[in-house]
Amino acid sequence: MTVFSDLHFGENPWDSWGPEQDSNSTRLMKTVLKSEKPDYVVINGDLITGKNTFRALIDEIVAPLNAAKIPFSSSHGNHYNQVNITHAEQIIREQKVASLSYTRMAPWGVGGVGGPGNYWVPIYHKKADESPVLILWFFDSQGGVSTNATTLPEWVDNSVAVWIKTKTEVMEAIWGSSENRGALAFVHIPPYTFFLVNNLNSDENPGLNADSLDGGGSVQATTIPSNFGKDDTFWNSVNANIKNLHAVISGHDDIIEDFEIAFSKLEIPEAEGVTAAFVAPASVANGALSKK
Repeated sequence: MTVFSDLHFGENPWDSWGPEQDSNSTRLMKTVLKSEKPDYVVINGDLITGKNTFRALIDEIVAPLNAAKIPFSSSHGNHYNQVNITHAEQIIREQKVASLSYTRMAPWGVGGVGGPGNYWVPIYHKKADESPVLILWFFDSQGGVSTNATTLPEWVDNSVAVWIKTKTEVMEAIWGSSENRGALAFVHIPPYTFFLVNNLNSDENPGLNADSLDGGGSVQATTIPSNFGKDDTFWNSVNANIKNLHAVISGHDDIIEDFEIAFSKLEIPEAEGVTAAFVAPASVANGALSKK
C-alpha cells in the first residue's frame, strides 16, 4: 500500500508557482507508483485547495492512478469544503472519472454537514474468500466552510460513532469474530488524543518531535480552546468497536518541510498498541497488502 497526503493541487493558480507544484506532484506520483507497484493507494486528505481550485483538478490528481490501473481511496480534509466546492461534490467527481476509486459516502446524516466521506473497504486475500482479512476505515474530519460561508467543525462528527458501532456489529454477524481480520484507519486531521505523541522519546521515535502537534488546529477540535476533545465521541467509538486496529494514519500537520513520516506506539487508555502514523506533503508510506 502507498499513501499520499496533502498534495494541495490548485495552490496559487494565478501564477507560475502553483501549476509547477501540481506538475511536480504528478511527476512524483508517477515515479512512486512505477517504482513501488502498490496493490492499493490512499490519498489521505487535502488533495486540493478548494478556495483556489477547479473541479477539473480531481481529474488531474487521479490520472496517474487511472493510468497505472491501481485501485484507491481518498479521505477528506479541511481544505475541501469552501463556498465553491464541497466534500460530497469531490467524491461524486472522483467516482465519475476514476473507475477504480473505492471512495464512498456514508448514509445521509452520518458525518454532519461537512463530512460525508465516512466509509470502509474490505480487502480479501483471494477473490473466492467469503470474508476479508483486512478492513480499511476512512473518516471525514470536516473543516473549511459551508457553501454559505459558515465555519465547519474540524473533527469527525459524533454521528460517526454510532455508525461505526452499527457497521462493526453487522460485520461480526456476517463474517464472524473481528479477531480474524485486521483494520487500518485513515483520517486527515489527527485525533485530539494524538497530542500525547509530543511526549514520546524522540530517540526511540525519530521524527515525532520535528513537528509539534500542540498548536491550534494541528489536531482535531483545537482551533478554538472550547472545542478541545470534541472528537472524543468518535475516538472512543473507534477504540471500543474496531478490533485489531493496527494503525491510524493521518496527514494535515504539514508545516515542517522535512517532516516526512513518523510512527509511534500510542500509550493512551484503551488504545495501547495502536500505531500513529503522520504523512506530510508529498511524502509516501509503503507497506504490504494482499490483493483482493
